[in-house]
Amino acid sequence: MSWRDFWNGEHAIYVSPRHKLLHYRQVAADVIRHIPSPDAVVLDHGCGEALSADRVAAQCGKLYLCEAAPSVREKLAANFSHIRKIAVVSPEEVAALEDASLDLVVANSLIQYLSRTELSDLLALWREKLKPGGRLVIADVIPPDVSPLTDASQLLAFAWRGGFLTAALAGLVRTALSDYRKLRAELGLATYTEGEITLLIGGAGYLAVERQPNFGHNPHRMTFAARRPPETPDLDGRDGIVPG
Repeated sequence: MSWRDFWNGEHAIYVSPRHKLLHYRQVAADVIRHIPSPDAVVLDHGCGEALSADRVAAQCGKLYLCEAAPSVREKLAANFSHIRKIAVVSPEEVAALEDASLDLVVANSLIQYLSRTELSDLLALWREKLKPGGRLVIADVIPPDVSPLTDASQLLAFAWRGGFLTAALAGLVRTALSDYRKLRAELGLATYTEGEITLLIGGAGYLAVERQPNFGHNPHRMTFAARRPPETPDLDGRDGIVPG
């Protein structure tokens, strides 16, 4: 089983419907903080079920929801087909988008499931699709020193605040026996120090890489924002892009 297979099937990552609802509501609020203007074109790459995508769409001009798992795309299409601002797309369809057409790319809780080669390829793709000066936000990056126990404690704190503590306690037991735990042990999750991810993003041609408050409920994970270089006239008078 791959991570894509896992997300394409049934799983119990969310301990209850309330947990899922509050999670996606918080992520939507975090995405909205980074939308640069009401007419911005936004890509949420690896969006999951994105239950509050309607809230994000209300704050921008166009919202692309990208998911690799076909079953998740079906749920997204069923939930949001009535909202003209929202387009549900596959990774292949993202690659086919017009270059320099996006104002903001968000990748939340995605890169831990990618190899470094896959991440490098995506950084290059996102740079092509962003407008000059467009913004990239990579959220929920896991540092090497954050353990599953830390993640569990943050979930319980979130559950206490959100009113689903009993479900969270039962959910942690289910997770310990689940395919997620087995797959995590087999495939692992990609982790990065702040210096490593900053160098990777900067080396892919982005400017002004800065750490931001993390998306979601876990402050022990990290979020980074950066920009595609702006246009500038070339020496021969033609428009070009500042080298990264």
